[in-house]
Amino acid sequence: MFVRIVKMSFQPEKIEEFLNNFNAKKEFIRNSSGCRLLELYRDKTNPNIFFTYSYWESEQDLENYRNSDLFKGVWAQTKVLFNDKPFAWSVDKVASLL
Repeated sequence: MFVRIVKMSFQPEKIEEFLNNFNAKKEFIRNSSGCRLLELYRDKTNPNIFFTYSYWESEQDLENYRNSDLFKGVWAQTKVLFNDKPFAWSVDKVASLL
């Protein structure tokens, strides 16, 4: 299992637009080949900061998604809403705690 974590910080007046875009596209992303989970989190102390967690069967599945028209469209709509550079981490899932 391959996990991608992305931290994004948005202009406060653009958060609703981001959430509308995310909600409109999340099921398409979740149905991408190899995607096993997609979740969105919001920072409790800074409401401008969000994190996406996505679980992929393999790194290649994530790369296939990142090269897809779906990703290119989602990213084009999202990146113009940022107020800071996004950060991303890619990690291998070692074990479940539950």
